[in-house]
Amino acid sequence: MKKLLAMLLVLTMTLSLVACGTQTADQPKEPETTGSESTAPSEEPSSSNTVDVGIVLPTKDEPRWIQDETRFKDALRSTDYSVEVLFSQGDSAKEKQNVEALIAKGMKVLIICAHDGAAAAAAAEAAKAEGVTVIAYDRLINGTEAVDYYVTFDSIAVGEAMGQYLADRAEGKGNPLYLYAGAASDNNAFLFFEGAWNVLQPKIADGTFVIKNSSEAVALQNKATLTRDEMAKIIGQVTTNWDFNEAKNKAEAHLTAAKKADKGDVFILAPNDGTARSIADTFAADPDVTSYVITGQDAEKASVQYIIDGKQSMTVFKDVRTLVNDAINMAVTILKGETPETTGAYNNGVIDVKAKQTDVIVVDKTNVKSALIDSGYYPASEFTGLN
Repeated sequence: MKKLLAMLLVLTMTLSLVACGTQTADQPKEPETTGSESTAPSEEPSSSNTVDVGIVLPTKDEPRWIQDETRFKDALRSTDYSVEVLFSQGDSAKEKQNVEALIAKGMKVLIICAHDGAAAAAAAEAAKAEGVTVIAYDRLINGTEAVDYYVTFDSIAVGEAMGQYLADRAEGKGNPLYLYAGAASDNNAFLFFEGAWNVLQPKIADGTFVIKNSSEAVALQNKATLTRDEMAKIIGQVTTNWDFNEAKNKAEAHLTAAKKADKGDVFILAPNDGTARSIADTFAADPDVTSYVITGQDAEKASVQYIIDGKQSMTVFKDVRTLVNDAINMAVTILKGETPETTGAYNNGVIDVKAKQTDVIVVDKTNVKSALIDSGYYPASEFTGLN
């Protein structure tokens, strides 16, 4: 009996030891150690998703910026550098998010057309903090040191060209003048207005023109040079915010308030082509408006047709092909470690930003074909009524 009990005890212990050394199917398996656990996955963007030149444009809602997107991509296609174009859709917060997304992809040069010249400082500073070279495109970014270069048309010259076109066509005294401007958030709106005022103010002071839609402009009409705050007061009354509908509504309100004597043969400073078409249609529909001369800029297709049809007087042609090429050439020069060519400087309230300026051309019915069709900017098939 003692022997039997001893054998049973040994058997029991043996089975217990076997059970302890056996892992059941539902027990977790211990992880294997490979020796690579301390190596974190790379946070660098993959080679197929890197960006050398990041481009941020203000909106897809205007033909100008859609055309620019295509031109930028075409211009960089012949280089060894990668590019990505993003749109901010009139939202400064989205603009900054776009810049941050491009930084995450290793962007080295940022070309940015600011939605709001002051608010865009945050986006520029975010890029600069990561060692990115910042090129302000077409619109200056204000109030920051984080802008390296500015590629632009001479915006004051654009305004002067519009003002001169009106002045050259005014005869006698007392010609009704209606002033409109771009967005107060856009530094260019101030430069365009400044240029136009340079030409129009002497003609206002001598009685050639009489301002009909801005009490602020009337109050300042004897000042040849306006401060930014003074311009802001005028622009605040006559801003279109670059919006077609706002331009239409403002023009309708002005004509409703105007007396018949304030109409007749009128002269209209419109800040760009989109607003010019809206304002022109509104004035054309008023039976008390006998004729109008109206300005514009950008040579948009729709406005070129308006010029051919006699519904818009002129546009300032800013050959965006040249501006895009200037911006891309500057970016490529920087990527090569070289210093780009500049032709002037603009003060943004903090620093003088070195700039590359591009010339502009006044286009009306007399030269629309030679300037825009024969130059290859647009095909003749896009328009009707060309001579």
